[in-house]
Formats: sequence, structure tokens, C-alpha cells
Amino acid sequence: MKSTRQLLAIILILLTSPLLGGDTQDEKDLRLAASVGDVETIEALIDKGVSVNTANKFGKNALMMAVENDNFETVVLLLNRGAEVNARTVAGCTALTFAAENGHPALTAMLLERGAYLHDRTRAGWDALMIASRYGITDMVEQLLFKGADPKAADKHGRNALMMAAEKGHAATSAMLLKHGAEIDSRDKGGSTALIIAADSGNNEVVKTLIDHYANINAQDSDGATALIWAVGEDRIDTARLLLEAGADVNLADIDGITPLMEAARRGSEAMVKLLLQHGADKMNKDKEGHTALDIANKKKHVEVAGLLK
Repeated sequence: MKSTRQLLAIILILLTSPLLGGDTQDEKDLRLAASVGDVETIEALIDKGVSVNTANKFGKNALMMAVENDNFETVVLLLNRGAEVNARTVAGCTALTFAAENGHPALTAMLLERGAYLHDRTRAGWDALMIASRYGITDMVEQLLFKGADPKAADKHGRNALMMAAEKGHAATSAMLLKHGAEIDSRDKGGSTALIIAADSGNNEVVKTLIDHYANINAQDSDGATALIWAVGEDRIDTARLLLEAGADVNLADIDGITPLMEAARRGSEAMVKLLLQHGADKMNKDKEGHTALDIANKKKHVEVAGLLK
């Protein structure tokens, strides 16, 4: 009976230990104090014996919360008191990825100086460079690249920092990545290049930047679609015009034989059809089922477009 009581007492101590649970009031108070930058409370709690690395159920600790809220003094204090700079949340986030996501370059520099791992990834496969690129934080991107971040690294979908910047329309960030060795025609798992991604999203400044850096304008994804086909499919006429003026092949078809003109006919876009015809689109091309752009327009009952294609 005595040994049973002793065992229960040990279990109770373990369950309430500030080193393990992360849910005692003192531990919660430590994380809250880090969030709001209350350094006096932080010091008092650590001196009391609360672990500086205690985390909540998601693995988020005081250092991450201080970083997230740009509390520089608090971050310095926590690191000086033994905070683990490379601790990870359940989702794989670190203090450095939080700094990248929230656009805190001063904290990023300091974390790197304190030994933060550049190449740690979140569960989605994103490192700090990808995150900073996705948010268009160009000065931080430059900082990370200078420290040795890899612009060729890709997430679980095969998308790298350049593709993320292209998707979100960050032209300056894209240019910075290209300056530091990003591969302009690299492909994600769907075969898309940064130019295809930018054209699909209608991010014209990025499209211009990529064209100026000699991106393959006629690159095709896994389905054979080009940047022009994607732009036409989304009825992005300004993007299509940029691509055509830069020399995009107006008659290059995807694996099903669908040309940009057929895609414009499907959408019923008169302006797009006129633009493509002005740049030499062939009205007589047929897809794999033997349909011309006119056939497609008639099927979709796009009368005005059909008139342009006769």
C-alpha cells in the first residue's frame, strides 16, 4: 500500500512538472509575458524555476511568441536564459520561421547569429526563405540568402522560393532570388515554372521580371499548358499581351491539342480572341477530338466569338 501511494505521488509530481506539462499557471504566465514583452515577469518566473522552454500543446514556446510579436528585448532575454533557438512546434515551425512569416528582419539576424538553423522546414516543407519570399519581404530574403539559404530548395509540392514569390506577385523578391542563383525554369511537381505560375495568377510585374531574366516563355507543364494558355484560360488579357509581345508561341497546344485560341473560344472572350488573331493564331488548328476554335465557340453558344472565327 505504501509503495502504491509513493507511486501515485511520483506520477502526480510528473504530471504537474513545469518541465513537462506546459499547462501550469506559471508556464502560461511565462508565455503570456513573452507575448507582451513583460521582461520583469519573465525573469521572476524563470528565477522561480519555470522552464524557459516550456511549450503549449502545439509546441509553441515563449521564444516563439516573443518573436511573433517582435519583442526584441524579450527574445534576447529568453535566449540569454537558455531558450532553445531551434525548438520546433508540432507543425515544425521554429523561432526563425515565425520571424520570417511576420517580417522581422532584425530578429531574423539575431536568431541566425544565435545559431538558428537556416534549413529547418515546417510540416508543409517551407523553410524561412520560402516563407519570406511568399510574403515578399525582400530585405529578409536578401539577408537569408547572404547567410546561405538555398534558393533551390522546394517544399513537398516541389515549389521553391521563386515560385512562391511569383504566385503572390512579388517582383522585387523574385529579382532578388534570381540574382542569388534561383533557377528560373525549375518546375514544381505539376511541371509548372515560375512564369506559368505568375501568368496563371495574373502577376504582370513578376511576368515582366521573369521575361527580362530570360525565362523559357514556351515552357509547358505536365499537361502541356504554357504560360499563355494559363493566362488565356483565366482571361488575363494584359498578361497574354505581355507574353505574346515577348514572343510566346500563339499556336502551341497542350497534350489534348488545345491551343490558346480554343481556350479563348471556350471562355467566350472577344477581346482575347481578337488579340490572339492579331498575333497569328491559326483558326484552322484542331484539338485531338478534331474540333476547331469555331466548333468550340458554337458549342458554347458564344455567337460574337464564333463570328470572329469564321
